[in-house]
Amino acid sequence: MLAQTGFGFEPWGRSGSGQEPLSVTGRRCGSPRTSVKEKEVEKTKKVEVVEDLKVVFSEAGSVVVAHYSGMTVAQMSTLRARMRAEGASFRVAKNRLAMRALEGTPAAGIAHLFKGPTGIAVSKDPVAASRVAVAYARENGKLVILGGMVGNTAIDVNGVKALAELPSLDQLRAKIVGLLQAPATKIAGVLQAPAGQLARVLSAYANKEAA
Repeated sequence: MLAQTGFGFEPWGRSGSGQEPLSVTGRRCGSPRTSVKEKEVEKTKKVEVVEDLKVVFSEAGSVVVAHYSGMTVAQMSTLRARMRAEGASFRVAKNRLAMRALEGTPAAGIAHLFKGPTGIAVSKDPVAASRVAVAYARENGKLVILGGMVGNTAIDVNGVKALAELPSLDQLRAKIVGLLQAPATKIAGVLQAPAGQLARVLSAYANKEAA
C-alpha cells in the first residue's frame, strides 16, 4: 500500500522498503545534487547551442520570431515540414541563449522579441520564412507572429506579413526573364506599378544579394 504523504502518497517509492525516501523530483532525499561534471556538460551544450544559433542568425536572409504556446507536437511537426519544403526551418531555443547568440550579428535588433514561448523561423531566401509562417498562422491561431528581420533591417508583425506577399527569389528571377522576353508594352506596364511596391521588392532582394 502506498504510504500517505502530504501529496496523498509517497512518490517514486514505498513506505517501509528500507530505502531512503525519494523527493517529488525522483531524487533520493539527502543525495548530492547535480555533480560538477554534469554542470560542465550542461554548460558545454549551452555554448554549442549559442554558437549554432549565431551562425544561423548571421547567414539568414530573413528571421521570423513567433509565439507557439498551445501548439501540439503534431502541429509543430506540420509547421516544420512546411518550412523545410520551402527551404526554411523552424526551431525552439531558450530565450536567454537566443539573445546571447544574437549579439554581434545583423539580427541583434530583434533581441527584444524573445520573451515567452518563442520559436524562430529562418530562411536564406528573404521571404520564405515569412511566407510559410504567415500562411500557417492564418490556419492556426496558436502561432502568433511577433516580428522579425530581413537583411539587416528589423521588421514588426506587419512587416513580416508584407514580406510574405513578395515573390521568392526564384520567382522574381523567372519574372525578370519573362519580362525580358515580353513585348515592350508589357514591360512599360510593370514599370508603371506603384513605386512603393516596386521599392519593397527591390530592397528585399538587394539586401539578400549584398549579404
